Amino acid sequence: MENATEQTKGMTAEESLSLITETLNSSRKEITRRSGKYYILWGTLLTLFSIVIYLLWKLTDKEAWNNLWFAMPVIGFLLARLMSRKDTEPHVQNDVSRITQGIWSAFGIFACTVAVFTIAYSYVSDGALDLGRTIRAMVSVASLTAEIVLLFGLAESICGVALKNWAMKIAGFVTGIGGLAIYYITGAAEEQLFIFTFAGLVLVATGVIVKRQYR
Repeated sequence: MENATEQTKGMTAEESLSLITETLNSSRKEITRRSGKYYILWGTLLTLFSIVIYLLWKLTDKEAWNNLWFAMPVIGFLLARLMSRKDTEPHVQNDVSRITQGIWSAFGIFACTVAVFTIAYSYVSDGALDLGRTIRAMVSVASLTAEIVLLFGLAESICGVALKNWAMKIAGFVTGIGGLAIYYITGAAEEQLFIFTFAGLVLVATGVIVKRQYR
């Protein structure tokens, strides 16, 4: 974007606007093209972690296996860093990339804040019996899953709007609304597995579509 501004010097207003628009569109396409492999990465990790945690929880009857979710972002960021190093073209920071980074950063902050408040409330209720706390904790985990998936879908849809990509817009809507539908329809102990696996598969499908769009 900075380079486009420099090039606009000496141009007419119409030529300057045309160059800036062309640069923005080029940036959107490049960012969208590169994001395809990261959507596949995070979607695969989300699906695998959801299945593994569910199986461990089911086999051992220990809810503590949910702590493995904290390992997913660590593994994901390490793999994403390795993937970015293999890119032959340099990553250029511009207004479009900063907007998309801001969207996902806001999602991370909101998701973590909601998780902390939800879990803390389930264990700090005044005068609650141990059984009551356990029940509230189980309900909180299920509702928290739906809330995070809804926030995730919202962030993805907004990203799709910013990048003008129909696949991301639709995928975000399907993930958020679909996750809520699963939460309200199933009412089963497998809600977390269903919701996160569904979101992961939608994310992988989005990455595949984006890669095909810009191959």
